This record gives sequence, C-alpha cells and structure tokens, in this order.
Amino acid sequence: MYFAALLARTEDGWEASDTELDDVETLSDLADLAREASPDEDTVLVLIEQEDGWFGVVRVDGEEDPRIYVSDAAAAARSSYGEILLTDELLGREPGDDVPDLDALDLDGTEDGEPDDEDADGGPSATSGESVPHGPVGDAQVLEDLGVTEKELRSMTEDAVSEIAEALGASEVLETVR
Repeated sequence: MYFAALLARTEDGWEASDTELDDVETLSDLADLAREASPDEDTVLVLIEQEDGWFGVVRVDGEEDPRIYVSDAAAAARSSYGEILLTDELLGREPGDDVPDLDALDLDGTEDGEPDDEDADGGPSATSGESVPHGPVGDAQVLEDLGVTEKELRSMTEDAVSEIAEALGASEVLETVR
C-alpha cells in the first residue's frame, strides 16, 4: 500500500494535500506537480511511502532541480513510484546504462544459466551487474535545514512519513490527508 502527500511550506506554516501519482511518469512531472502546490515558489516536499518497504522525499524549492532521498533503492526499484525517483543521475550512472550493450555481451555458451569464469569467483559478469544498490540513495541532507538531520533520516523506517511530519511540526496537517 502506498501513501503520497505534498507538504507545502507557506508563511502560515505547512499545508498538506494528498496526491494521486497515477498520471506522474517522470521526475519532471512530479516536480511540476509540487510546484503547482506552491504558487509562491516556497519549499514543497513530496513524501512517498510504501508500507513496510521504502520511503522517498522529493524537495522542490522554486525552479531549482528537485533534491531526492530514497530509503532503499532496491525496494523502490520494484515499484512504479520508486522508478520515478530513481533517476540515472541519482543512481550515479549514465543514461541508458541499464540497457545491455549487445556488442559487449559475451555469448560464449554460458547464457543458459551456467556461470562463466568471473561469475564463479563472485566477480561481475557481462550480463548481470546490479544497477540499483540496496540501501539509501540520494541527498540525505535534504531536510537538514528543516530540522531533520542526515542521521535521523537514515534511521527512519516503517512510519517515516509521520516521523518527518512530526519533526517539521506538520503532523496535524498531514493527518488530515491520510
């Protein structure tokens, strides 16, 4: 089960709205959705949580590029919402790295599941590199100036969205959209 909410910082405090991500296909779409929530170009946080799996924070400050933190990239990669957040840049790879280069594949008869020499010693094979790391990725200091330290963010688990809202003083407004 997923939960996604927008928290927009205004001069009167935080305003929350739940958001439907069905029409969001890219990080740019998500950033545009966040910017629409704050016409004054204030800080907007998009909080996404998959129950017992992972959570993500996307911070949009005006027209700046979004800052992203994902608690578990491997778990998020198995989610359509997580795939939106896990950009090539966030994962530290060149665009298109996840598409195998057919010229670089070693088709020596081991493609039927038999390990080749590198696989046997635990080294990477030409066809199977892990492109998404287990654990957190992104900007762990994304909420530092709002009172949530990197250490606190990295230690959050199951109810991270509520913990973040609590630390920001926005738990009451978040609960109205939950």
